[in-house]
Amino acid sequence: MPHVTMTVNGNAVSEEVPGHTLLVDFIRQNLGLTGTHVGCDTSQCGACVVHVNGNSVKACTLLAAQADGAEITTIEGLAQGDNLHPMQAAFREAHGLQCGFCTPGMVMSAVDLLQKNPNPTEDEIRGWLKGNICRCTGYHNIVKAIQSVAQQSKTEAAA
Repeated sequence: MPHVTMTVNGNAVSEEVPGHTLLVDFIRQNLGLTGTHVGCDTSQCGACVVHVNGNSVKACTLLAAQADGAEITTIEGLAQGDNLHPMQAAFREAHGLQCGFCTPGMVMSAVDLLQKNPNPTEDEIRGWLKGNICRCTGYHNIVKAIQSVAQQSKTEAAA
């Protein structure tokens, strides 16, 4: 069995895992971080998105052994104690949560988008989210939440 070592949400973890263990299963079952969801198991829905070395990745497409040595951030790693990450707060305020199943993957994808493109257009936001499926909405409130965080960051930078 491969021995994997990685940093997850700032904590070093090291375990032996069967070689076929998906990163999403390692995160949920071995580490007990159940905020990352398993939706389709075929990389279609994006419910399992986490950050691997700062980039959003569908954790059902990566073996845990392939993430050996990586820095992983899950939805649990975004908030600072009781303070939600601005994207988490924006999703709540804009009612972008709906049933909540896709929310962790949506939030992780949205954070990655704004890190790469701090001022996306609505079309760029909708294009970025094509790998994330929400079965509840037409994405309108999710897009509003992302736009809100982008505007807030722009306002803070100008001050």
